[in-house]
Amino acid sequence: MSGWEHLAVLGAGLGAGVLTSTVGVASLLSFPVLLAVGLPPVVANASNTVGLVPGALSGAFGYRQELREHPRVTVVVLVTCAVGSVAGAVLLLALPPGVFEAVVPWLILLSCLLVGAQPWISRWLRSTRNEPARLRHEMSPATMVFSVLTGTYGGYFGAGAGVMIAAVLGLGTDLPVRIVNALKTLAVLAANVVATVIFVTVADLDWVAIGLLAAGSLVGGYVGARLGRRMPPAVFRVLVVVAGVTTAVVMLL
Repeated sequence: MSGWEHLAVLGAGLGAGVLTSTVGVASLLSFPVLLAVGLPPVVANASNTVGLVPGALSGAFGYRQELREHPRVTVVVLVTCAVGSVAGAVLLLALPPGVFEAVVPWLILLSCLLVGAQPWISRWLRSTRNEPARLRHEMSPATMVFSVLTGTYGGYFGAGAGVMIAAVLGLGTDLPVRIVNALKTLAVLAANVVATVIFVTVADLDWVAIGLLAAGSLVGGYVGARLGRRMPPAVFRVLVVVAGVTTAVVMLL
């Protein structure tokens, strides 16, 4: 890579870190940049996952207050997404490149629809319950299963994984948006860390790109957390839907 390409990857890492802690579509920015500077798709994908770990880590640190408010949910999200990520990373290494390209954009679009419609869907679900309405601050078994599946997708590819886990938590719990945003960042961290352990062992990686992404995302993740914790719920949903739809459209083109 040339000097300008180094700066482009560093800037992509910074922007991706901010996106990790806010709307959850970091790979929309960083993955195309890695392809543009000449990395093969599989190498770019694995290197992108490893390079964005510091961004998710600093983002989770920025949300540490929110993560302490519901410790049991925090642990469940961490474990389920980590377990799912193991399967996702194995699938990435075992299956031919692009095997899920046809279905991934539609999964992201479905997640966007669920995030955007979450207030209305939640109200409808509460109205159908026979028991008195009460806020759900724990994850049901079904929500845990979907959390594992989201972790699997995060370990396999990751683009839009934050949107997906936001949809899962938004529909499966009644937690405030700032808590969902914190848990979303933690979920991305769990998936990326587990996938990183596997990729470092068996995958081809570009360590220059990883270093540049890591440096940029470390700063961006913390900055994004400071922004995300102050983001109004309506703004959060709009930004997630816009970012997710953009990701899906780019993947379909």
